Amino acid sequence: MQLPLSILIYHRVVARPDALFPERVDARRFEQHLRLLTRWFQVLPLAVAVRQLRARTLPSRAACITFDDGYADSADVALPLLQRYRVPATFFVASGFLDGGSLWSDVVIDAVREAPGERLNLGRCGFGSYDIACPQRRRAVIDMLLETLAALPQRERMQRVAMLARRASPSMLCPDQLLALHRAGMDIGAHPVSHAVLAALSNAEARAEIAAGRARLEDVIQAPVRLFAYPSGRPGRDFEKRHANMLRSQGFDAAVTSAWGAARPDTDPFELPRFTPWDRSSGGFLLRLGGNLLIPPA
Repeated sequence: MQLPLSILIYHRVVARPDALFPERVDARRFEQHLRLLTRWFQVLPLAVAVRQLRARTLPSRAACITFDDGYADSADVALPLLQRYRVPATFFVASGFLDGGSLWSDVVIDAVREAPGERLNLGRCGFGSYDIACPQRRRAVIDMLLETLAALPQRERMQRVAMLARRASPSMLCPDQLLALHRAGMDIGAHPVSHAVLAALSNAEARAEIAAGRARLEDVIQAPVRLFAYPSGRPGRDFEKRHANMLRSQGFDAAVTSAWGAARPDTDPFELPRFTPWDRSSGGFLLRLGGNLLIPPA
């Protein structure tokens, strides 16, 4: 019998519900998830689960928790809850942001969130003037900007983001927080150093992004980093087989994607699928997680 592995993907656990992003997992909802997971699943470190999956020794109802990007609330909000429930997790960190950085998407979100008044004029950035008189309209402007900017070449995108907001509030882990996660027994995995989508890079650029991202993390935690997460993570769109081969050649053990489904012994360890837990109710969370186990392998 091929026992499947459920791998959950989180990005942030915010301290309180976010009116602009109600789908974001807050501390209360994350604790609810942890209660359900520890009751109904065996939560394992990802590195251990990957080895057991290959050896076909994975226990029943196995699950792993992962976090992408390296937000500071991983240490401030998520870690205390993980420790309270004695649950391991793996944190995939874009090490280029360890010294007070912010992802371009967060710069955009903060610029619209904090804009005064009821209209936002973005003519200098190549956009228009928008009504932001209520949270729903602010969110609509944010979604439009993120979708439009994401489709641009990286250099143009960053130029327009810089015009939109001259200063951004740091939202990512600092080296001391990263080290605290490691010392608390959490696994640390790598992202490309700048969180770049690998498919948009040349082979040489992709190799350099992978190597530099890992090297900085290993320098901070003084331990090997052998797991990787593809930014955005859609197979065939955000990364390709050539990128999995790069990871193999650099000595990584496994890599995770954003494709839904559960991993099985015959799943390529460099294309491990993950589940996104966005349901608010306990029943919905468990039903969706159960349904995720039934998704056929790609």
